[in-house]
Amino acid sequence: MEEKTTLILGASPNSKRFSFLAAKKLVAYGHKIVLVGLQKGEIEGNIIHDINSKPIFEEIDTITLYMNPHNQIKFYDYIFELDPRRLIFNPGTENPDLVQKAMQRNINIVFDCTLVMLNTGNY
Repeated sequence: MEEKTTLILGASPNSKRFSFLAAKKLVAYGHKIVLVGLQKGEIEGNIIHDINSKPIFEEIDTITLYMNPHNQIKFYDYIFELDPRRLIFNPGTENPDLVQKAMQRNINIVFDCTLVMLNTGNY
C-alpha cells in the first residue's frame, strides 16, 4: 500500500496550538506529514516550511487546514497546485468559497477535527 501524506497548512511550533497537536498525533499514528506555516520550527523532526514560499510537494493525499478563512484566500492556488485528494476543514476554518472551488476539482471535503478523527479511527 502506498504511503499517504498529510500536509498541515497553518502548522505552528507552539505546543498549545491544535496544528502542533495534530502533527504529533499524526506521527504517533504512523502517518507521513509535511508542515507548512508562518513560523519556523519543527515538530517530531519535521521542519515547518515557509508558507509564503509555497513549497511544492508530490503526492499529497490530505491537506488539513489550521488557518482562518480570511487567511486562506491567498493560498487557494497553492492548495490546488498540491492536488490533494481530501481537504479537512478543522473547526474555525470552514470556508464556503474554498469548499465550492475544491468541489469543482473533485476534492473530497471533510468538516471535522483531525484530532477527533484520529482518536475515533475515522482518519
